[in-house]
Amino acid sequence: MQKKSIEVRSSKKNGYVISLEGEELQIPSGWELLPPGDAALSRRIKNDGPSWTIKEPKGRKLFSRGILAPAERIEALRNQLIIERADPKHQKKLDADRKRRAIKELEYKAIFQQELFNFLNFHSHFSDLAADLVQRITEHAIPVGSNTVARTKTIPLEERVEAATIAWMRHQTSLYDSMKIARIKGERRQVRKKINQQSRNILEKYRQPDETHLDNCPLYKALNS
Repeated sequence: MQKKSIEVRSSKKNGYVISLEGEELQIPSGWELLPPGDAALSRRIKNDGPSWTIKEPKGRKLFSRGILAPAERIEALRNQLIIERADPKHQKKLDADRKRRAIKELEYKAIFQQELFNFLNFHSHFSDLAADLVQRITEHAIPVGSNTVARTKTIPLEERVEAATIAWMRHQTSLYDSMKIARIKGERRQVRKKINQQSRNILEKYRQPDETHLDNCPLYKALNS
């Protein structure tokens, strides 16, 4: 039996799963599936002892289909949580945690927007357009759970801001979403690279006082549609 928490895939064979290495594993006797939905219970199950998390691909991402673990352990930890959640102190702690997270989100939003203004660096002639663009990109990229580059902590803030801006423009000022891209290795990356550069060229025009490009500008049209 596995001595740690691992990820597996479902199997067509009843009572079995498949490891990431392709090995067929028999589900241990006495184990049952905890469906996804209770994040706190899922964390405790994983931390408390051996468990198998069933992950299934959907597009390019993996989604949990539940956790296999000893039924007695699942029941014990579930009852433990029920008792804790019934305590008024628990609700106060939750409320305090929510308030703290909300404050942190507001702080991050303000920092992100300021960095975004700095990155855009639009000429004063286009200050209103800059404010509108900052608002739209923020609304798309900032929300918790949006899974955008703005939520990652693996790259510096200035890189997050630039990536979020270029991503927003790729979807709003080009035909990328409706393009038929050949299924050739590296082709989509090349298309994105070309569009990203076009987006940077558009932004550069707004850093100058000249307004003659506005009528045919996809960004201007997107912000005024």
